[in-house]
Amino acid sequence: MRLTKKLLVVAVVFAASITAAALVYKARVAVQSDTSVSATTKGSLTSKPGFVFAIHPQPKALKEFKFVSGDLKAASLSDFRGKVVLLNIWATWCGPCRIEMPTLDRLQAMLGGPDFEVLALSIDQGGVPVVKDFYEELGLKALRIFVDPSMTAPVALNALGVPTTLLISREGREIGRYTGPAEWDGPEVEALIRGYQKN
Repeated sequence: MRLTKKLLVVAVVFAASITAAALVYKARVAVQSDTSVSATTKGSLTSKPGFVFAIHPQPKALKEFKFVSGDLKAASLSDFRGKVVLLNIWATWCGPCRIEMPTLDRLQAMLGGPDFEVLALSIDQGGVPVVKDFYEELGLKALRIFVDPSMTAPVALNALGVPTTLLISREGREIGRYTGPAEWDGPEVEALIRGYQKN
């Protein structure tokens, strides 16, 4: 009986620790997102993200991680091999994400196809239903829904805040990244992506 009580106490403490860690991470990400906004002009989107997109000297290997699609099918980064991918890690509770999501939707409508995809990956713990409601609210049509409710992607990719956006090669390697909100349907981004599509 005493052993059972001890195990129960350990399980409760462990569950509380995991919950606290998740809440701390969410709060930290939200604070960093707000900082990203203040770095731009009064919370508006940066007008020329192409000039500040940090391109690596050599593409970097990425850790594999799992997530789900809008129809709850298992998915991973390897499913996108052969395409240039703009991976955007975001959340419905992130104010800057709400501002930039329509620009990502327009980018997907403009360039999306067999050679390129905007992979908008939500880390909402509410899962697909919350993201579907958000898409309907903002009228997002071109972007497909992908959700990582366990928030494993930010850890695997060392993304310290949302939104964080990675440009990924056809081989699944990180070409570069940008932290903070941006105007993703601008001519600078379009030119950047078209350049990698030709490779």
